[in-house]
Amino acid sequence: MRGIETVDAVVIGAGPNGLVAANLLAQEGWDVLVLEAEKEPGGAVHTTEPVAPGFRADRASAFFPLGAVSPVIAGLGLEDHGLCWRRAPDVLAHVLPDDRAAVLSQDIDRTAASLDTFAAGDGEAWRTEFDLWRRVREPLIDAMLRPFPPVRAAFAFLRELGSGDALRFSRLAVLPARRLVEERFAGEGARILMAGNAMHSGLGPDQAGSALFGWLLSMVGQDAGFPVPEGGAGNLTAALVARLYAHGGRVDCGRPVAKVLQARGVAVGVRDGEGTPIRARRAVLADVTAPHLYRDLIGTERLPARLVADLDAFEWDPATFKVDWALSSPIPWRNEAVAGAGTVHLGADLNGLSMSSARAATGREAKKPFLLMGQMTTTDPTRSPDGTESLWGYTRLPRGLDWSPDLARRRADRIERAIERHAPGFGDRIIGRVLSGPFELEGLDRNLNEGAINCGTAAVHQQLVFRPAAGAARADTVLDRLFLAGASAHPGGAVHGAPGANAARAALARNGLGGAWYRAAVDRLHRRLYNDPETGSGAT
Repeated sequence: MRGIETVDAVVIGAGPNGLVAANLLAQEGWDVLVLEAEKEPGGAVHTTEPVAPGFRADRASAFFPLGAVSPVIAGLGLEDHGLCWRRAPDVLAHVLPDDRAAVLSQDIDRTAASLDTFAAGDGEAWRTEFDLWRRVREPLIDAMLRPFPPVRAAFAFLRELGSGDALRFSRLAVLPARRLVEERFAGEGARILMAGNAMHSGLGPDQAGSALFGWLLSMVGQDAGFPVPEGGAGNLTAALVARLYAHGGRVDCGRPVAKVLQARGVAVGVRDGEGTPIRARRAVLADVTAPHLYRDLIGTERLPARLVADLDAFEWDPATFKVDWALSSPIPWRNEAVAGAGTVHLGADLNGLSMSSARAATGREAKKPFLLMGQMTTTDPTRSPDGTESLWGYTRLPRGLDWSPDLARRRADRIERAIERHAPGFGDRIIGRVLSGPFELEGLDRNLNEGAINCGTAAVHQQLVFRPAAGAARADTVLDRLFLAGASAHPGGAVHGAPGANAARAALARNGLGGAWYRAAVDRLHRRLYNDPETGSGAT
């Protein structure tokens, strides 16, 4: 057993949010220790060569559109620590069943021209949406990524749009994607681009709130592209770690946390898997899922009964099945417009997206799976030898399906046949492949529960004050000096660093000049939220 350590802050988990939180605290002079259960930092932001030597594959997270526009990531100056962003010639192509393709490019003239081939005027309609994005970009991103409620951002939003248009934008935020695209566009190209982007959230095009995700990702792609770190997603992790060490922080890998230690309702440290306690003078920040933090690391017996009941309703997002391929040459797309896209959507029109989502909601696999694919060498030529392609593809599935090596192979074969229909000769170019089912992804990063890449559904009933359960949409927990820093917290998944940054800001506020008043306000709120109305009991 190691000797007892004392630091200012312990961060549980070296995923991107944990590393962001650690960086923000370390730059304020805090002594920060990050404890990571796996042998390497990064969590879902991790690159290896699992298929063949020289073919670098991002094992989970790959493209970083929200990272490209995140003020949190920009504020860290990671380019000074080795991070270099790369972008594909085109951002995204959605291939329809009849081989037509809608192309999203950072060159808006190219995007507009592609959409006009489906319906004259849709290119101009897309420009109108992009003009709206440029007006609201700063306050919208600020409102989405900052702690709730986003008062300053809301006022800026109102100043820019006025009350009428702000109200209309609020309607957009709760619409299903299908309704939005049918209102805004006449042709299938623009409609499928936006609805396909909504699918990245795990929401189908007929679910409330999916419109905002589709619109946001489409406009971010038009503006900043879907960039990747040169050399692999793991280089984003490497830059975060390098910056942390430059500010005096540390990462200890292969050291899982078994328990959060608390005394009289205050988090005072953690105990690692070997039983060694680590004392935290100022804060404990947890880059883990909410169920893991509350049920395993704290224990439900130490929580208000109402919070435990709320956690029983926590909903995961769908499972994920992913295939990584090494190809001897780029994909031979029948439609050449797809060749330059970093991200490819394949396998469904708008009705197909709806049917796929409906089958998933009833626990059944889609007969024709909707695929999200990454042409990584097309995006970043360092990912594989000259003339080859490092490729991945994934599909979302209902949770709880049966899995075996044989079933996984058959699912992968079906995916390859789907690609072959649009790219004859694809199968002949396969050098090798690696299959990652829900439990392989969870083995890579415990936060990816059964391949839940969003760490909880992005549906409106689990966003803002409902994420991860009914509360204040802030990082503060019912234990003083314990903060939830993972994607189960507001504002949710994707690599933008906001949950980690919000947790770090909360920890700094708690330890600032007004810290006692800050915590008193949080405690009053939690008593209102979680106390039993009959007994008055709250956290123990």
